[in-house]
Amino acid sequence: MKAFNRLNMEYLPVGNRYSKVDIRTASINPAHPETYIEADPSLRNYFRTVAEEILVAKQKHAAVICAFGAHAIKNGLGRLIGSFLENGWFTHICTNGAGIIHDWEFAAIGRSSEDVRHNVAEGHFGTWQETGLYINLAIAIGSYRGLGYGQSVGAMIMDDGLAIPDFAQLEQDAMDTSLPLWKRAAAIDLLDELKTCDIQQGFLNIPHPYKEYSIQPYVARSQQPFTCHPMFGHDIIYTHYANQGASVGRTAERDFLSYADSVSNLEHGVYLSVGSAVMSPMIFEKSLSMSRNVASRHGQEIRHFKIHVVDLQQSSWDWNTGEPPMDDPAYYLRFMKTFNRMGAPVDYTCCDNKIFFQQLFRTLQEKTANG
Repeated sequence: MKAFNRLNMEYLPVGNRYSKVDIRTASINPAHPETYIEADPSLRNYFRTVAEEILVAKQKHAAVICAFGAHAIKNGLGRLIGSFLENGWFTHICTNGAGIIHDWEFAAIGRSSEDVRHNVAEGHFGTWQETGLYINLAIAIGSYRGLGYGQSVGAMIMDDGLAIPDFAQLEQDAMDTSLPLWKRAAAIDLLDELKTCDIQQGFLNIPHPYKEYSIQPYVARSQQPFTCHPMFGHDIIYTHYANQGASVGRTAERDFLSYADSVSNLEHGVYLSVGSAVMSPMIFEKSLSMSRNVASRHGQEIRHFKIHVVDLQQSSWDWNTGEPPMDDPAYYLRFMKTFNRMGAPVDYTCCDNKIFFQQLFRTLQEKTANG
C-alpha cells in the first residue's frame, strides 16, 4: 500500500502563525468570580443540584469524572477546570487530542486556534514545526517511560523540556530480553524517531513561559489524572513526520485504562460530559461495561450515579422518559442516545461551556463556604 511521505512537507514556525486566541486575555481566573458570566436564572436549581451531588460523591469517596471537548480549553477554561481538581471536586478530567494541543500551545506561546479555512487553502493547516515536533517527541518519550498521553505532554510543560535518553541505553533496552516487550519496542520506536528528527541525546530545552494558564500545574499539584483520548488522524500532530502510531497507541491505551479505572469507582458518583459529542460517550460506554463486568463478579454493582450532559444543541426531550421517536429531532442527538442507554439517571442541559464551568465552580464555592 502506497503511503504519503511527510518528509516531503514544509513546516513553519508556530510563533509566526496567526492565532485567534490569546490566553492572557481569554483565560478565566478562578480567583475572580465577580467576572464570571451569569447563567440564565432558570438554571440556578440545576447548578445547585449538580454541586450537591458532587459534594455527596466526595464524602462517599466516589468518582467525579469530567470529560470535555477542546473548546473548553480554547475558551480559556484551563485554570478554572484545574481548580476543580485542586479543590477535590473532580477526581478525573479528560479531553481529546485537540484539547491537549491547545493547552500546550497556550503554555508554550500563549496563543492557539489557527485560521483553518485560510491555512487549508495554503496547504499549511496544522503544519507547525514546534507543535508537531515537541508533542510527538513528548509522546514517544512518555511511551518509553511508561506514561500516559496526558502525562507525557504534562511532563514536558512542567519540566520546560524533554530529557532525551542516551542512544546507547535505548539500543541496550531494545536488545534486553529481560525487559517487557512494550519497553523494548518503545525503545526502538523512540530511537527511530530521534534519528528521523535529528534530535541529540541530553536535555532539550523547551520553555513554557505561559504555563500558569495551563491545566497541567493543577494536575501536578492535585495528583489527579488528566487523560487524553485521541482518534488517529484527527489532530494536527499527525501531519508531522515525528508522529508515530505505536507511541500514540501505547500512551492512549494507558490513558483509557486509567479512565476505565476511574469509571469503576463511579457508584454514588457523578459523570459530567461537557461539549464532547463523540469522545466522551464512546469511551464511557466501553469503560462502564468493562467496570460492571468486573464488579458483577464480586457481587457489586455500578448503577447509582448521575450523568449530566452539557452542550449547545437545543433539545426539548426529557431523556429520563426513554429515547425519542425517530421523527423527533432529538433522536439524532446521538451522544444522548448513548448516555440514555447506560442504565443511570441522565439529563441534558443546553449551556455554553464557559457559563457551565464558571457557575458550577461558584455554586460549589458557596456551598463549601456555607458548610
